[in-house]
Amino acid sequence: MSLLSKSLFFKRLPILLFIVCIYGCKTKDSSEQTAEQSAPALVKSPAFNADSAFQFVQKQVDFGPRVPNSAPHKACGDYLIATLKKYGWQVTEQPFTDTTYDGKILHARNIIGSFNPTAAKRILLASHWDSRPFSDQDSVVKNKPVLAANDGASGVGILLEVARTLSVEPAKPGIGVDIIFFDAEDWGSSESENTTMEYSGFCLGSQYWAANKHIPNYSAYFGVLLDMTGAEGATFFKENYSVQMAEDVVRQVWTTASRLGYNNFFINEPGPGITDDHLPVNKVAHIPMIDIIHTRQNNPSKTFFDQWHTAHDTMENIDPKTLKAVGQTLIQVVYQEAADQPL
Repeated sequence: MSLLSKSLFFKRLPILLFIVCIYGCKTKDSSEQTAEQSAPALVKSPAFNADSAFQFVQKQVDFGPRVPNSAPHKACGDYLIATLKKYGWQVTEQPFTDTTYDGKILHARNIIGSFNPTAAKRILLASHWDSRPFSDQDSVVKNKPVLAANDGASGVGILLEVARTLSVEPAKPGIGVDIIFFDAEDWGSSESENTTMEYSGFCLGSQYWAANKHIPNYSAYFGVLLDMTGAEGATFFKENYSVQMAEDVVRQVWTTASRLGYNNFFINEPGPGITDDHLPVNKVAHIPMIDIIHTRQNNPSKTFFDQWHTAHDTMENIDPKTLKAVGQTLIQVVYQEAADQPL
């Protein structure tokens, strides 16, 4: 290179570096967009009825707090079973007894619904259906059981509407779907030093199911857990344990949500790791399951929605728009998988 060429090169070096930097940043920032653009076209899927899902949430709340060992708990469980059967799903009840971190004996049951039960390739969808027995995060009433409209009933309501939708417009017969309503998820200690139990006493139903599957050697291609999926203005960051254990599933679900126009709900940024029912499913049942859960970013004093574990987790905080965003995303994910499955 001549001296003149060197001179021109070094004069232009800052500009070249700036261009490289900008290009690199754009490449990094657009990686998710590139994945979206290269993804297969969205297949036609049925519309998720948010009003119907809202009514499923309302019905559960109408029973009162669904605390294990209570009459509302039993009545709601019977309703969930009857509703799944009404839509043609094969239902398995899995009763179990467990002891809480504070020494209570719980008589609980996981409820499993199976659609197209003979299909080898399966997708697992789940939510917990019990209510927390005390409002420990409430500033006034701490011993009152939680109505749990969002923290429990919202995810169940969405999955009941998924069950209804699939019964009306089934996906290809080569794929099966299982819905599990885990029990006794929410009777844990919010102060981890109060117990040496695994998961601080939370997730009793999913722990039991993961160690005692309703079908021996049951497996699923992947799983999606819903928790706190109904509040107005909900934000679903990429839950940390989900990314660690099932990153491809996270990418698939968040990309699908984005392509459907739900970026304002499914935030393409990392979130905290949450102790939830997907952990034993991943660790013990060895099924890659992710958690769609309402969290806040960089706010350690308020990780979840404002009414979490309080007496104010009621229906007025449930927004059909949020139910729609989550439910339509799930429906689309199921139909995309079915489209890829040969008959």
